[in-house]
Amino acid sequence: MSQNQDAVIAVVGSAMMDLTAYADVLPEPGQTLVGEVFTTGFGGKGANQAVMAALCGASVHFIGKLGKDVFGDAIAENFNKVGINVSYVDRSDTPTGVAHIWVDGEGENRIIIIPGANHEIEIIRAVDAINNIPDLNIVIAQCEIRQVVTIAAFKAAKSRGCTTILNPAPFEQLSPELIDLCDWIIPNETEFRELHGALPTSDEILKSFRPGKNSIVTVGSQGAIFIDSDGSLIKCPAPQTTAVDTTGAGDSFVGSFAYALAKGEDPATAMSFGVKVASRSVTKKGAQSSYPDQAEIKTLS
Repeated sequence: MSQNQDAVIAVVGSAMMDLTAYADVLPEPGQTLVGEVFTTGFGGKGANQAVMAALCGASVHFIGKLGKDVFGDAIAENFNKVGINVSYVDRSDTPTGVAHIWVDGEGENRIIIIPGANHEIEIIRAVDAINNIPDLNIVIAQCEIRQVVTIAAFKAAKSRGCTTILNPAPFEQLSPELIDLCDWIIPNETEFRELHGALPTSDEILKSFRPGKNSIVTVGSQGAIFIDSDGSLIKCPAPQTTAVDTTGAGDSFVGSFAYALAKGEDPATAMSFGVKVASRSVTKKGAQSSYPDQAEIKTLS
């Protein structure tokens, strides 16, 4: 990164333990198949984005809730390991969230999430965090926590002059109030269709999405498209890679893009950096376990 501005990012979001099964072919209904590998790993869209931003070098504060169980203990320990501030990570008697993930031989995934303690994040705690984190630049949220929490957090963020980024995944209907509070919305192709009624297959469709607001659509192996608030488009192709596992790739984009934006980079440069990081992540298995370390990230800047 060429800029010297401090990147201070708060992520209001989910933390989960990923339980992942790899198989060349995924079973059809009623069918049992023998898989290749089973792994457990750190996940949750919020935690993924927070870890990616921290690996890039941001000062990251996580606002969330974990169960009082072994998964929660392990996630909290991992946050500490990567340098994430956990002052606003609370614990609950409700179990830590989990994600059951199936990955096929092409690296494509199917995921079922059980939110658990993630749905117990308290509005008052989220707002208190946003109001009190020093020098905060950017606040990120997703759709694995209750929308009322995100709305409250974004209201607090806007009152401080912070930039708000929403990754609308897994997709749910967004309230007009939340949409209005988002400086950036970053959907993938499927989420774009749910939000806008059509796939991002033409410039006209892209330009008609959120006029007057900034957005980025991630388009998998094709890279990403920046829709400027004036309606102009900048397309960033992804480097050619062999995908092993796409789990967490979108989150790695959001976390690294937010870091670059917080450092003062222009949106197109930040998007390009995010595409490079996300493309690197799909070459390894897992979500956070696939993310490049700081030495690798420096080569991508």
